[in-house]
Amino acid sequence: MLKQERADYIRVRLEALYPETPVPLDHKDPYTLLVAVLLSAQCTDVRVNQVTPALFALADEPQTMAKVPVPAIQEIVRPCGLAPRKAKAIRDLSEILVREHNAEVPQHLEALEALPGVGHKTASVVMSQAFGVPAFPVDTHIHRLAQRWGLTKGKNVVQTEADLKKVFPRGSWNKLHLQIIFYGREYCTARGCDGTVCEICQTCYPNRKNPVLTKKP
Repeated sequence: MLKQERADYIRVRLEALYPETPVPLDHKDPYTLLVAVLLSAQCTDVRVNQVTPALFALADEPQTMAKVPVPAIQEIVRPCGLAPRKAKAIRDLSEILVREHNAEVPQHLEALEALPGVGHKTASVVMSQAFGVPAFPVDTHIHRLAQRWGLTKGKNVVQTEADLKKVFPRGSWNKLHLQIIFYGREYCTARGCDGTVCEICQTCYPNRKNPVLTKKP
């Protein structure tokens, strides 16, 4: 298969496997999604969903969160790791939203990326899942699978994102990035597949004999 043929097959197969793509992080609006995505850095979605009910019971909108002392936030988010940094970022970005954005989460990638603790991936997730703007956030699963499927050389996540945007239709990005994550967690796992085991890897590369060594993000 050529690269575009692989991409077309992957898109169709993932749509069959995952016709529904619920957002993994529990939230009720763009602000609670932003906070949840920030907490998910180097932490599982399951763990974040265990922590956010207590956090959002304390404060679930910027005006209230901006007044919560950082140590109080830190105590709740401790199980997510990097608690001091994440707690300060949550409080600081809440203050900025109140002061500069009328307590609303901005619907622009650049404005989101300017917030404390919000990198390109976090901003892309919010644009995609909160506002429906086409984006292709690349996490560890997507970075790994894109290399195994021959869709990128995997030099870095920036290159992987650019390469995936070239081979998949813009209208499919928001759903597809979740479908790839789901497949990476269920079938093409870091240790359970090495590029020769799962259905998609075998279909894309039926003659592949050696494991694929993927670059980490």
